[in-house]
Amino acid sequence: MTQGSGRVALVDDDADLLHATTQLLELAGFTVVARDAAEAALAVVDRDFDGVVVSDIRMPGMNGLQLFDRIKAIDPDIPVILVTGHGDVDLAVAALKDGVYDFIPKPYAGDRLVEALKRASEKRRLVMENRRLREAAALAADGLPLIGEAPAIHRLRETLRQIADMDVDVLVEGETGTGKEVVADLLHRWGRRRAKPFVALNCGALPETVIESELFGHEAGAFTGAQRRRIGRIEHSSGGTLFLDEIESMPPALQVKLLRVLETRSLTPLGSNDIRRIDLRVVAATKVDLGRSDQRRDFREDLYFRLNVVTLRIPPLRERRGDIPMLFGHFLGKAAERFGRPVARVNAAVSDHLQSHAWPGNVRELAHFADRVALGLGPDDETKVVSPQSLEPAPSLPERVGHYEAQLIRDALRDHGGDVRGAIDALGVPRKTFYDKLKRYGIAASEFRNGGDPPSVREQT
Repeated sequence: MTQGSGRVALVDDDADLLHATTQLLELAGFTVVARDAAEAALAVVDRDFDGVVVSDIRMPGMNGLQLFDRIKAIDPDIPVILVTGHGDVDLAVAALKDGVYDFIPKPYAGDRLVEALKRASEKRRLVMENRRLREAAALAADGLPLIGEAPAIHRLRETLRQIADMDVDVLVEGETGTGKEVVADLLHRWGRRRAKPFVALNCGALPETVIESELFGHEAGAFTGAQRRRIGRIEHSSGGTLFLDEIESMPPALQVKLLRVLETRSLTPLGSNDIRRIDLRVVAATKVDLGRSDQRRDFREDLYFRLNVVTLRIPPLRERRGDIPMLFGHFLGKAAERFGRPVARVNAAVSDHLQSHAWPGNVRELAHFADRVALGLGPDDETKVVSPQSLEPAPSLPERVGHYEAQLIRDALRDHGGDVRGAIDALGVPRKTFYDKLKRYGIAASEFRNGGDPPSVREQT
């Protein structure tokens, strides 16, 4: 029996058969989630499920065909294999026409199930990989660097899609340079307000005497120097989205006025008694944890609770180092296009910097570094130019990404003495993705357990 790989959700109400089949599939290399009822299986199957479902047809409560219908509604591309008795063959044939991947009549040989699962797992793997590529390509085409394979980024994208059309205010938390405005822009572009204005204001960039007028507007003569009426950012964004960056820097007196706007969806500009109705979504961003009183300081708790209907956290780059190659490749290509230069070939100094730098400025710092490399500047010395050989036409983007990924994986394994779990945690990638990449790049974790580089790496250096 050849080895398989991938996840399997196994469903059977026969406890003995469930146990025996679980052992069979685990010995064949599959990761098995065993459930004795269809209802329980649905708890582990969603659109992100990267495996195959194997279910008996005849079960109390929800049967296998009903389970298939529910799974099809969740994601029609999840392969479902039905195990049938002799009397269920006609039902199974009808289910095949409806989209069931395969059916296996009882009794069956273990090889028969394993081979069917191998084919189904490969199909699911290709579907998931193509989805990721299409999603990354679409984001890259928009110039939006919210790309990556880290679980936190994947969850963030899914949450953005879920709430984009909902009229709910959102709080975005993330360190400087993580892409908070990118997230706000995506919420706007993916939602029903996309045809209306997206208006941004950095609350920390303006003095208190200016920000009130800038945000709420004023009438002519409202104060000394107010010679004409000014429409504020809130009113200008009506129908669309208002993005308030560094919301923690907003003066306390204006926090009260903003809270009133959020609660009543109306405002009164300076120098006016008119109440103006507004229709907008507010996305506020902060680089501190407003849920902690020691970081909230003079930020009003009631305003925090009003904004905290949905909170999105963007992880810093150090928590998703496995995404650095993909992000850098994206930024480098964009920079080369912008500067009208060939895409630079990355030399050893650049590669070392990508892997060793802490990136306190996060994605923004990485993008600026890509600009420098595209211009032929080294990572350390502003006047140091990358050698001419470094500016030769580079390999394709997949080749560059593959090279970076392989080197990051080798470094992570070396740093953790060949410990796979430690390397996975350090890179922030799913376990299956890590093993897939080991296989793709021909890397053996065991070669790093002596504390050094594997022979092939030492020879290259």
